[in-house]
Amino acid sequence: MAENEKEIAGFSKMGKREKIAWLAKNFLYANPVEVVKEFAEYWHDNVEAQKLLDGFSENTLTNFPVPFGIAPNFRINDVVYAVPMVIEESSVVAAASNAAKYWITRGGFKAEVLSTKKVGQVHFIYQGARRKLFSFFDTIKEELKQGVKHITAKMEERGGGVVDMELIDFTDAEKDYYQLRAYFETVDSMGANFINSCLEEFGIQLQAKIAASNNFSEKEKEIEIIMCILSNYTPECLVRAEVSCKVSELGTFENGTVSAEEFAANFQRAVNIARIDPYRATTHNKGIMNGIDSVVLATGNDFRAVEACAHTYASRDGVYRSLSECKVENGIFKFWLTLPIAIGTVGGLTSLHPLAKRSLELLGNPNAKKLMEIIACVGLAQNFAALRSLTTVGIQAGHMKMHLTNILAGFKATDEEVDKAKKYFDDKTVSVSAVREFIETLRK
Repeated sequence: MAENEKEIAGFSKMGKREKIAWLAKNFLYANPVEVVKEFAEYWHDNVEAQKLLDGFSENTLTNFPVPFGIAPNFRINDVVYAVPMVIEESSVVAAASNAAKYWITRGGFKAEVLSTKKVGQVHFIYQGARRKLFSFFDTIKEELKQGVKHITAKMEERGGGVVDMELIDFTDAEKDYYQLRAYFETVDSMGANFINSCLEEFGIQLQAKIAASNNFSEKEKEIEIIMCILSNYTPECLVRAEVSCKVSELGTFENGTVSAEEFAANFQRAVNIARIDPYRATTHNKGIMNGIDSVVLATGNDFRAVEACAHTYASRDGVYRSLSECKVENGIFKFWLTLPIAIGTVGGLTSLHPLAKRSLELLGNPNAKKLMEIIACVGLAQNFAALRSLTTVGIQAGHMKMHLTNILAGFKATDEEVDKAKKYFDDKTVSVSAVREFIETLRK
């Protein structure tokens, strides 16, 4: 088939069945009727519900279902939650639930929002004297804030708005490049559109005010705005979650073969290793994000923004490190997590997706700060569960048992074979080869 036959104009205007049939012919090389049937199996029966889902993205063909689970027994600041989690990876929800149940009898999780500032930037080129620009900026700073009142008025009524702004000189890295960095409070909304609207207005005003000033030469007045855009790095939108108890209250592990003291010492070492080794820190933080992303998704928030921000924050001192920390001192075990999370509970998908709205209802319809606390605690729980396994039984024992169902599905095991396999592997190590051998033996 010629490559130009794979090119198409007007794809977005085609109906779903047309799109799928064209893809089947040109890329899947399968029976179009069968492919359409396969994709259609995941269309929503409710036409209006499907229309809503289609509106979230472009060129949609079907829906891609991901499990929606619940992790109960999360005691956070003395309130018990059943936390919604959307994730396709086995053992994540089970691990979070297990850690929540473990800590509910040891005081639960404590969480606190430290700050909620978000950031946006106007990137521009200025060819002139640095001192003159900075001096002029100081005189117009308040005027710039007043100039966006028509955008910020309603946000200010809710307690938000433009918090501060500063000018930054990047000319040592890029010729004539400066940045107006602004800080915002967006209360319970993520605030992306609000922030970007303010930034674009700042850019227009900055150009206009410099052009109208007698302090600058004609050359200096040629301000070039490169772009106006929020930053997903929000190091001043911080939440902290922690658990702590006496070392003696940790209990014993591995049927009493690992004492509380041994567990605490090994656990602390494991965290310290993730503080000094980026290879370990990457996997360590991935585990934290397993928990965080699943709640972010369930509540209709942007997990990609949260991920990007978390990993940048983990590298803030020039070395990629663990997001969590641990200290064992004076007989007290303390494990905590400090994380930047910019999320919302109003607007966007949180208000449009029926299950996102239901997730927020399950959590008591929290404001953004409360949701930040809940999300951070789930990330900490996930990390605790992973490190507990790693430093005692090993990660594969629990993970592969949870993964057994997926392995059996891959071998198209019947219900009877599944029941027998679960009983057989109850006290044995699970692996793909071991399950294959067991299924083959059964079928013989």
